Amino acid sequence: MARIVVATEGNFESEVLRADVPVLVDFSAEWCAPCRMMEVTLEEIAAERAGKLKVVRVSVDESPAVATRYGVQGLPTLVLVQDGRPVTRLTGYISKQRLLQRLGDHVWELR
Repeated sequence: MARIVVATEGNFESEVLRADVPVLVDFSAEWCAPCRMMEVTLEEIAAERAGKLKVVRVSVDESPAVATRYGVQGLPTLVLVQDGRPVTRLTGYISKQRLLQRLGDHVWELR
């Protein structure tokens, strides 16, 4: 069962930018209620899409430089990174079904 990987400023490049599958980066914070609501959905997606999609969490409090580099201004912010480049972003709470639809627009094998 795949789990959500925690990325920091120190391992972001290896965990996200050099990943061999698309990576859904969850920019969040422990104090953010909508971020906590998304956690179950992201854990399910990480398990269901293991091998096709990697889910990575970045704490904006612990890794502010990464959040700044990706222009994170609201939480949660989800950024789909493919081949080291961001291809789509979503801000705010989103249902699992809608999230998978949005991801499927960019990564056909996720449908």
